[in-house]
Amino acid sequence: MQDDIMQAYMEIEQAMQRYSLLLEEHVGTLQKSEDPGAQVKFERMKAGSKAMRDSSQIYLSYAKFVAYGMPDSEELLEDEDLQT
Repeated sequence: MQDDIMQAYMEIEQAMQRYSLLLEEHVGTLQKSEDPGAQVKFERMKAGSKAMRDSSQIYLSYAKFVAYGMPDSEELLEDEDLQT
């Protein structure tokens, strides 16, 4: 069961990384756009992209903690990371 949970965590982490990269690319495209309406959308998407990246890091941090079985100490997570 623990392996299944870790696998699911890794899939979520990879999906969130891909999502963040795609958002960043879209923001870059909007920034380069000549369309006058794109500037407003760029500003909103830039802020939204940053918020999603920050939120996903918080989510992934806790998901990782749970996937490792909610160890008594954060140091145990670091020890586990070194072993994998």
